[in-house]
Amino acid sequence: MKKNNHSAARSWRQLDGVLLFDKPLELSSNTALQKVRRLFQAEKAGHTGTLDPLATGLLPVCFGEATKFSTALLDADKSYTATLRLGQTSTTGDAEGEIILERPVTFSQVELDAVLARFCGEISQVPPMHSALKHQGKPLYEYIRNGITLEREARVVVIYELLLQRWQGNEMVISVRCSKGTYVRTLAEDIGEALGCGAHLTGLRRTAIAHFSLAGSYDFQQLTDMSDIQRLACLLPVDSLMPDMPRLTLDAGQIDRLAKGQRLGLDTGLPDGKIALYGPQGFAGVVLQQGRRVAPERLLAQVAKQAASMNLLENIVEQ
Repeated sequence: MKKNNHSAARSWRQLDGVLLFDKPLELSSNTALQKVRRLFQAEKAGHTGTLDPLATGLLPVCFGEATKFSTALLDADKSYTATLRLGQTSTTGDAEGEIILERPVTFSQVELDAVLARFCGEISQVPPMHSALKHQGKPLYEYIRNGITLEREARVVVIYELLLQRWQGNEMVISVRCSKGTYVRTLAEDIGEALGCGAHLTGLRRTAIAHFSLAGSYDFQQLTDMSDIQRLACLLPVDSLMPDMPRLTLDAGQIDRLAKGQRLGLDTGLPDGKIALYGPQGFAGVVLQQGRRVAPERLLAQVAKQAASMNLLENIVEQ
């Protein structure tokens, strides 16, 4: 007797929300995303802020409508705890590479404090070849795998906070709060060179992205052990992605007009720029204000569907 393939197929469902996931070691961000998506049986999912397989920690996973607003985190500041192996330089800047140079660790605490202070504020970094940064449509790591090293322009990033957590022998642990585009691997290498002994990254854990913290995250085992209802309760609402955005509340008629692509003339009292829109049903999307003109920027699909349904009903009534 043949099996019913349809009954055996996975039942995907529409979910909207944000999960703070604690990514484990040795999984790529995409593999981690797919494992979580299958666990939640979500039709659509995406992550914000890639973590290397050797890195662990906070990986926000966006389901459904949340994927539309996930770009809010791309420019956000991030925090990490990094472990450095002093006295050794590797080909990749981390533990995956081969050790190409060893030097003695001879600096003092005073010298270490001075070096760490130098790396606070605006600094210049040359992106590593072993990175996903693209050149002519291909990530840099594909070039280096083929033995090709390219010239890279230095970029200015900001280190808001750089604290020494522990230093014992050839191992040092630091905490870093930095701007987007910062390569902690490169920071580790540069600190090692400034100390005269070299260094490479042996551990990296992301502890925060913007207002999201690892303290509110869940690992895969925790999620697996939960019931479906418990897992769904872990999801944050879509508008948790933009807590600092100004809020504007409109009535159903005004939201319907925006969903149809119309602009509204309003004196909102809010500054120009992107504004989180709310209506009788709660969060409805994001609008763009310029002076007294409010235009739709990105609205929830259900808001657009309601507007389309109302438009169809109005056409039927008119006929």
